[in-house]
Amino acid sequence: MMERMEPQPTAVPSPIHLRIADDIRMQIERGDLAPGDSLPTLADLSERWSCSMNSARSAVALLKAQGLITAGRGKAPVVRIAPGRVVRSSERHQAEKDLARRPERERADIGEAETNLGMSIDAQEFGSEYEITEATPELAELFGVNPKEPILRRRFVSTDKRTGHLLSYSTSYIPVSLISANPALLDGSNEPWPGGTQHQLSTVGIEIMCMVDQVTGRMPTTVEVQQWGLPDGVPLLICRRISIDADNRTVEISDAEYPADRTELRFVTPLKPWRRNSQPKK
Repeated sequence: MMERMEPQPTAVPSPIHLRIADDIRMQIERGDLAPGDSLPTLADLSERWSCSMNSARSAVALLKAQGLITAGRGKAPVVRIAPGRVVRSSERHQAEKDLARRPERERADIGEAETNLGMSIDAQEFGSEYEITEATPELAELFGVNPKEPILRRRFVSTDKRTGHLLSYSTSYIPVSLISANPALLDGSNEPWPGGTQHQLSTVGIEIMCMVDQVTGRMPTTVEVQQWGLPDGVPLLICRRISIDADNRTVEISDAEYPADRTELRFVTPLKPWRRNSQPKK
């Protein structure tokens, strides 16, 4: 875990609501206020800081916007309890490739639900949507195909049966010409496919030899806040996975979204050893 700087106030002359919010934030960062602890009431803050109720209310709103507390109508603000964290490691690519060669019974028991979310698919509501569309200029360039070439677009959605909130959401693109030899790959009713995409591609002779992961971030829309059950101030991570085969062709592009507060991205990079007889240059 990365060590953070010592808690310190915002280094500008600040209005009263910012000073109040800074004071509470530093208490949270020091651990004086633990996850689940209640904040002082608006009346207590107003009295302590000799300010108006509106200033105290603005301080609480700022803490909520920073994702440090949770509050709702009729509920006292409390220090936010961090949700469970899902680890997405680059090591999973090799694990998925190895799984693609295993018997169907083993492939059916281990999928994205188990490897990425750490939960059984029976605990989720899983859905998929297949559609053949035309390559956009961006996709045509990435795949090295002509614009408007048929592309299979697949959307995968998993929601928590208990809360109805999203657990995962991704969109995958594959040129139809690469997989048309196996019509089953164009039929969404075959989802969830035992062994996932790497096994699907293997049925038409495609072996993935390289994975490129690109990660960006953005703030969610109001609809996405509702769908994911996000507190204020939490961005979404956008993870693009580019799959390249033995012929150096881009064969699949997958865009997945993950809430930043419950996702850890872990990239493992094996390094080749130096030759034994080589010496560093002076």
